[in-house]
Amino acid sequence: MNKVIAIFDIGKTNKKILLFDQNFEVVYENSTRFDEIVDDDNYPCDDIESIENWIQNEILKTQEKGEYAIKAINFSTHGATLVYLDQEGNRITPLYNYLKPLNQVDFSGFYDKYGGVNEFSRKTASPAYGMLNSGLQMYWLKNYKPYYWNKVETILHYPQYLSYLFTKKITADFTSIGAHTAIWDFDTMNYHKWLSEENIDLPEPVNGKEAVFADVNGEKIAIGSGLHDSSASIIPLLKKNDVNEFILLSTGTWIITMNPFSKETLTDYQLNHNCLCFMTPEKQQIKSSMQFLGRIHEVYLEAFSKHFKVDINTHLQLDLDKILCDEIITNDARVFLAEGMDTHFEAKPELLNNFDTYENAYYQLVYEIAKKVLKAIALILDRNNSLKDIYISGGFNKNKMFIEFLTLLKPDVSLKIPTIKNESALGAALLMKDYLK
Repeated sequence: MNKVIAIFDIGKTNKKILLFDQNFEVVYENSTRFDEIVDDDNYPCDDIESIENWIQNEILKTQEKGEYAIKAINFSTHGATLVYLDQEGNRITPLYNYLKPLNQVDFSGFYDKYGGVNEFSRKTASPAYGMLNSGLQMYWLKNYKPYYWNKVETILHYPQYLSYLFTKKITADFTSIGAHTAIWDFDTMNYHKWLSEENIDLPEPVNGKEAVFADVNGEKIAIGSGLHDSSASIIPLLKKNDVNEFILLSTGTWIITMNPFSKETLTDYQLNHNCLCFMTPEKQQIKSSMQFLGRIHEVYLEAFSKHFKVDINTHLQLDLDKILCDEIITNDARVFLAEGMDTHFEAKPELLNNFDTYENAYYQLVYEIAKKVLKAIALILDRNNSLKDIYISGGFNKNKMFIEFLTLLKPDVSLKIPTIKNESALGAALLMKDYLK
C-alpha cells in the first residue's frame, strides 16, 4: 500500500484534498465547493459544519478504499479566520467572513491606547484592514457580541481548528499568527502586549514541522498544526538548495509579493503603501505586499464584456501583440487604477469610452496592474538586495500580456514560472516529510 500525506487546501472558493506520495507527487486530488450560509448578522459565511463533515468523510473514504496508507495529515487555509471554542471544545460562533464590513465599529480608542494606528500597525506588520486583522475580530467579538464572548475558552486560527478536529490539541503556528493579524509584535517577535491587557490568552505557537499523533478511525496518523496558505506557498521554493535571492508573486484575487530575504524591519512608509509581513513556520519574517489587483481584473472583465458585447473570457483568446505592449509602455497612461493605493474595487464602465477596441482596453488594464506589481516589489526590497529571480505562481502566470509587460519593465531580473503546482498544499506536505515512513 502506497504511503501518502493527506493535505486539505481550503480556499475561499475551492476546498481540496490532495494525497502526496513519497516523491511528493500528487496521486489523488478532489476539489469541491460549498454554498455559503449566513452568519448571525445575515452576512455570507462559509458553511463550516459541511466543510468539517467533508474533511472527515474524505479521510474515511481513503482509508476504507485501501489503496493508500495515510501517514500524515496537514492543512493549508486562507487567513483572517478564527474559530472560538467553549469549555467543552465546541464551536460557538459562525465562521465569520473576513470580507464582512466593520463600518459600525470604532477602533480609534484601541489604536490610541497602543501608540496610534500607524505605530501599532507598524509593530504588528498589519495595516488597518478591519476583519482582515484577525486580532481585531477578537476585539470586535469581545466588545460587540458579549453573549458569544462570555462563552469563549479557546481561540484558534482556521488551520489549527482543522487540526484540532483530529487531535483535540490546542495549537498555534507562526504562519497564521504572522498573517496581518494585529496580534504579533515584530519588534519583539512575540505576542503583542494588548492581548494580555485585554485578558486574551492565545496558545504558544510551535514550529510547523511538529505534529501530534492521533487515532483516526483506528489508525495512528501524524497530524500537522496547519498553515496559512500564502505563507505555505513559498516553502517549496525555500526548500530548494540552489535558489538565488527571489521574490514570489502569488497571484489570484489578491496579488501578494513576498520577499523571504528581507532583514530590514517594516517602515511606516512601507506600511502606508500596502506592505506587511508574514512569517515562515520557523518564525522568520517574510516582507510582503498585498494588493487586491486580481479582484480589479475580475470586475473589469465583466465591464469589458458588457461594453464591447463579447464573452467574459475573451481575454483568454487574445494573441500577444508585442508592438501594442511597446506602444502602451511608451504612452505610459493611467486610466483604470489610482496613482497611489487603490481603495475602490468596482469597475468604472464610463472609462471604457476611451477605447475603440476590447484589446486596447485590456492591454491597458494589464499594463497598469503590472506597474503596480513592480512598485510593490521595489517597496519590499532591502537597500542592499541582490534580487535575481521573480517567481510567478497562480492565475496570472498564464497571462501572456502580464508576463510581457513585466519582462519589458524589469529586464534586469529573470521571470520564472514554477513547475510546482498546488504550492500551498505542497508546502504543507513538505513539513510532514519526517512522518512519511
